[in-house]
Amino acid sequence: MAEFNQPPASSPAPASDDPLQDPALLRRLLRAKDRMDAASHEAWPVERLAAVSGVSEAHFARSFKRAFGIPPHRYLLTRRIEQANTLLRDTGLSITEIAFATGWESLGTFGRIFRDITGRSPSAMRREAQAAMQQLDRVPACVLKAAQRPDLTIAVLEKRRRVAKGTFRPSTKEVS
Repeated sequence: MAEFNQPPASSPAPASDDPLQDPALLRRLLRAKDRMDAASHEAWPVERLAAVSGVSEAHFARSFKRAFGIPPHRYLLTRRIEQANTLLRDTGLSITEIAFATGWESLGTFGRIFRDITGRSPSAMRREAQAAMQQLDRVPACVLKAAQRPDLTIAVLEKRRRVAKGTFRPSTKEVS
């Protein structure tokens, strides 16, 4: 008779059962996010992130996207592109050295993804950043990094398809 007292499987779970309200899960997700931030040049497959968080792979992927708004792989891409932007702006490293230092296994992949996300090639980004260096010297690094954070609300491949079809709308992300 107990099965008649349970809500049907299609009914939504009560708000108190929301896994993102579980502080322990949020701490675990933040632990994985912090590890990606600290070592974004390393490979971070979902299996490894789930192990760091102590949850299953599927649960981790779903929970991470719900908590932070983007899947773990896109989050890692944003960190790698941010780091590459910083190195392009602040160092004299070659683009190849920057690609490998930020975790890319192929210079071609780095260049293609960098262009897809930022709209400019790494060398063009370096020229622009160095030309604007005097104006940016007074801006705190954390503010500069946040302003230059790539917008990855849609997947890079989807963005590329939309550009090819001419249906891509520019980002509505506000940049001050």
